[in-house]
Order: sequence, then structure tokens, then C-alpha cells
Amino acid sequence: MDIKKLEDRIFAIKSLSDFNDLALQIFYFQYKNNAVYQNFIDLLKIDIRELKNYTEIPCLPVEFFKTHTISSVSLEPELIFFSSGTSSQIRSKSLVYSKSLYETSIYKTFCSFYGSPEEYIITALIPNNPAIQNSSLVYMLDFLIKRTKNSLSGFYFEREEKLLDIINNKQKTKIILFGITYALLRFAENNSFSPNELTLIETGGMKGKMKEITRDELHSKLVRKLKSPIHSEYSMAEIMSQAYSLSNGVYLTPPWMHVRTRDVYDPLSCAENEKSGGIDIIDLANIYTCSFISTKDIGILHENLTFEVLGRFDFSDLRGCNLMQTSL
Repeated sequence: MDIKKLEDRIFAIKSLSDFNDLALQIFYFQYKNNAVYQNFIDLLKIDIRELKNYTEIPCLPVEFFKTHTISSVSLEPELIFFSSGTSSQIRSKSLVYSKSLYETSIYKTFCSFYGSPEEYIITALIPNNPAIQNSSLVYMLDFLIKRTKNSLSGFYFEREEKLLDIINNKQKTKIILFGITYALLRFAENNSFSPNELTLIETGGMKGKMKEITRDELHSKLVRKLKSPIHSEYSMAEIMSQAYSLSNGVYLTPPWMHVRTRDVYDPLSCAENEKSGGIDIIDLANIYTCSFISTKDIGILHENLTFEVLGRFDFSDLRGCNLMQTSL
């Protein structure tokens, strides 16, 4: 099976039927070429010939990215990402074998929700320093910032006064502000803002910095202070694609990425729609590693295939930018 021919089909998906067909073909490719995933499937004693739908494909627990090299090809990686964490934690390692594929996924996903990056000033309240090198979130934002070709786009963590000037001075170009939760709250509470065409996109991250609050409380505070609607972005180091929420914490995915939920007591069974369960991600852009990943997040899948993130399983590691604030 030619992986390049499979790759060419990822961004041509137009329907759920297209997604299902390609998901099954990528599954067979990865089962054949990914030793870790193959061993996992074999231990489950699943007859892969009976799989007919992407919802039946077993998902590899994300913890394997901490203990094994997850790869379906014999190539040198072009990028290596690590999940965020403390020095005492084992961090996941994700190998990116095609930088162009990853950047295409970032760009097409962003465009499908917001239009071209060139239409915006893109700013970020995200640390961008050696302490968090190899961060997929920082790479994604740096890529989008550079695509704007606007000198005002950039990382503004510890440069909040400059960011405030950009937001409060009427700009001819629309502004997007990405930020981890703690940094956004601090910025909102310490400054005053004039109404502007600003879109906020929070990427998570509260643990250890202040009292936990619900998403509704968070969004209410930010909207009241910044006078702007608030969106959310959902991804992780182990996958190549992103989901975005444009309102009410309900996430949508690009056509090559879908989410399903699993029964919390039987991880090989799907949870019913509209009921909470563990989040499984099928990201076909992960063609070079593993496209079928079982996360430690808990969520709800809706009938229209949108989803919500409710929290984490007890005793699981803090994910992604939840720990990025250790560098704040």
C-alpha cells in the first residue's frame, strides 16, 4: 500500500463515507507497519477482517507515546514534539515525519473556521522560551503568526503592555488572541479594554495557578472584561490536527478528524451519544504514526458529531498546556 497515495486523500475528504473508507485503509496500513499498534490489536484478539466502520477500530491508549516509539514508517522524523509536564513526569514523544503534512493540517483547519491567516493580526499569550521547546502548540501558533505577514503578529507573553496597545488602538486588521487560560485571565483582570474586533481563543491551562473555575465562569469573566466572544482550541502533542469551539464549548473537527466516546467501564465499547465517556480521537493526518488514539479526557459526543470536553479521568497526568504555566 502506497502511503503517499493515502496521504493525498486525507485533505480530499468530503463526506463521512470518504472518511470511513480512508480510515479503514489507514488502519490496515498501520496494523501492518506499526509494531506497537499491531501487538496491541493482536492482544485484543480482534479479527481485523470484520471491521467495517471507523467506530469499530481499536484506539491505542495515549500512554504508549510515553513508553514506546510510535511509528508506521522507517524514516527520520522532521520534527519531534513532547507533551507538557513537570520534570518528574514521563512525557509523551510524538514524531512528525512530514512537516508539510502537519502544516497543511494546521492551515486548512484554521482556514475552515476563520478564513486565511493573512486576514488577521494573530497574537499569543503563550510562553515561547527554551523551557517549553518542542511544544506542538507553540509550533502551530508560530506557523500561523508567520503566515499573517503582519509585523504586529507575535508572542506577547511578558509583553502585555504592547499587546494592550494593539488591542485598544483601532486596527484596520482583525485581531485573534490565543492564550492559555491563566495568562488570559491575568491579562483581562489587570487591564482595561476598548471594544474592538477581537477574537479570543483559549487553549486550556489552569492547574496550580489559581482556584479552578468552570468553563462558563471563565468565559463569562473574559467576555465581560475583554468585550469579545471567546472560542477554544483542542489538540495535543500526539495528534496532528485541531478542533475548535466557536461557542458554548462545543467543538467541531476538520473532515479528516473525528471523535468518538468510549464506555468508561468498557473501553472497547462506544458510549451512547449525549452521554459522557472517554474521548477517542481518529486523526487521519497521523498517518505516519497512529491515527487511532484513546485519550484520558472525558467528554460528550453529540448526534451531529460535535463534542464537548468535560474533564480528565482521575489520577491521569495533566494534559498539554495545562502544565505550560509551570514556565509562567
